[in-house]
Formats: sequence, C-alpha cells, structure tokens
Amino acid sequence: MRNYDDKGNLLEAYCNCCGKRLRTENGFLREGCFHGDFTWGYFSQKDGITQKFDLCEACFDRITDEFQIPVNEEDTVELL
Repeated sequence: MRNYDDKGNLLEAYCNCCGKRLRTENGFLREGCFHGDFTWGYFSQKDGITQKFDLCEACFDRITDEFQIPVNEEDTVELL
C-alpha cells in the first residue's frame, strides 16, 4: 500500500501482507518490493474492479514458494 501527497510524491509504503513499513527516502522506495496492479475483466466475480498491493521481498518469497509451478526467472542485465 502506497500513500502519496497531493503532488503525487511517495510519502510511505507498506507491505499489504505483513504490514511492514517499507523504507522510503525522498519519494523513492529504497528496498525490494513487488507491486501488483490488476483490473479484473469479464468472466470473473470482480468485473471492472482494479486492485493494487505491495509485498515486501520476504512475503513475496513466502507466497511464491508455495506455488505448485515455480515462478519463471530471467537474469536482467540492466536495471533501470
């Protein structure tokens, strides 16, 4: 969960799973964070609803470790 000021600057961020406050500095996240942003479409029970959430790295690892099919991973040469 992210909170912004009136100008759109990031004030604070929290892991939606464990509630941990994520480290921010000068409007930027300063630690690993998974951001989910999805709008549900037809054939779901949530048609037209957009859901957003953030997960700290530990919660992301805990959740994805339970997947029956592992997450695909690729090395990225250049991080922006």
